[in-house]
Amino acid sequence: MAQDTAARGTSRRRILQAAGGLLATAAVPARAAPAGAEITGRLARYMVEARDRPLPPDVVLACKHRILDTFGAMISGAHMRPGEMATAYVRSLGSFDQATVVASDLRTTAINAALANAMCAHADETDDFEPVTKAHPGSATVPAALAMAEKEGRSGQDMIRAVVLGYDLCCRLLLALGPDLVRGSHRSAEGTSSTFGALGAAAALARLDERRTRFALSYAAQQVSGLWSWVKDEDHIEKAFDFAGMGARNGVTAVTMVQAGLTGVADVLDGTHNLFIALSTDPKPEAMLDGLGSRYFITETAIKTFSVGYPIQSPLDAILTLRERHGLRAADVQRIVVHLPTDAVGIVGHSAMPDVNCQHLVALALVRGAVSFTDSHDASLMQNPSIRSAREKVEVVGDPGLMTREAPRSARVEVTLTDGRRLEHFTKFPPGTKENPLNTERVNAKVRDLITPVLGVPRADALIARLNDLENLTDVRGLRSLIAS
Repeated sequence: MAQDTAARGTSRRRILQAAGGLLATAAVPARAAPAGAEITGRLARYMVEARDRPLPPDVVLACKHRILDTFGAMISGAHMRPGEMATAYVRSLGSFDQATVVASDLRTTAINAALANAMCAHADETDDFEPVTKAHPGSATVPAALAMAEKEGRSGQDMIRAVVLGYDLCCRLLLALGPDLVRGSHRSAEGTSSTFGALGAAAALARLDERRTRFALSYAAQQVSGLWSWVKDEDHIEKAFDFAGMGARNGVTAVTMVQAGLTGVADVLDGTHNLFIALSTDPKPEAMLDGLGSRYFITETAIKTFSVGYPIQSPLDAILTLRERHGLRAADVQRIVVHLPTDAVGIVGHSAMPDVNCQHLVALALVRGAVSFTDSHDASLMQNPSIRSAREKVEVVGDPGLMTREAPRSARVEVTLTDGRRLEHFTKFPPGTKENPLNTERVNAKVRDLITPVLGVPRADALIARLNDLENLTDVRGLRSLIAS
């Protein structure tokens, strides 16, 4: 009787499963593999090869600049509220001698260190930015690379190659999906891309073979997430997670799970139910592969001159140029109109955060003649009488004419003076872009300003020197004494 009951139960389950399969087939029509299928395998093979492939000298230099810039963001951000809270949270999860949480005495798992350091890296809006896709590659990719390089005892050269690969995966994923299509679906392009940036770096440092790299791609794809709701975060805490911490954690999680022997799907980027058709209405899968090994996105990202939201870089450059050129003072100004690309207004037009509020920062620049790291993050200055008075003169407007692929984060600033004169400056490419790059001395100066208050002068200078010579570092764990507290 028991056997009959079991048999009936088994039969019923099979019928239900078969019915469910038919219903699923009816509800979700099968779709053919996109043109240029086998993206997963081709990408995985490149990822395996890239970890040992020499890079052109200009790419190595660009990578060292971005790694140094991100270390500056991590260490300075560690003493801001998002960084402090991330470190406290990770500390509560326990210690483990795999990887360092910067500016602290904590070592923990590679996953948790990547999470905390990445939130630190995006805590103060000084991390880098890719203007076309609007991705923030460094704040997730570099912390993931640091954590895995420490865990595996890899060299500085290994870390450089891993970071270059991570930037390529981060930005190419958005090109394949269509960055505007991602945002049009209420999803965050930054959160979507950061997981793949971290994955690329972590997989290279774990030295996964092709089969396991395929599995890691699948584990990463299952974790890709992020919503545009981050724009409502007034404390910049969830935003630091959404943009960076989540992706760094996801990428390192995917790789370490596969390292531990977990298996997965080998073709997540191909065929029915693949990542591209799940996340985009008009995907271009071949964009994941176009130019791999010849076009390096790490050379195309912009290093911020100011520690503020990226759409405000050009307005600040413009107002400071006008101020210096014409000797402007706040009392001379009747009105300022800042023209931004239309997609930037919702991000920086009326933010409650001082470092993401365009009107406030333009007023601050006009009144003080500079925008320091400290001032840009000082919320009390939003109530400063002279800055508030200047801010009332500033209007931010969206300009469809600035929505160009060539210069997607330009700005035009028009100033009307009290004597009736009108001044104007157009910043097409702010300092730090590939068209207007910073040299090593200027990157060093930016990072020194960020990290000296945390590390002190001797350690700050030693860390900068070590990262400028990163390709000759035999073990990344040699950085521990310079980045821990």
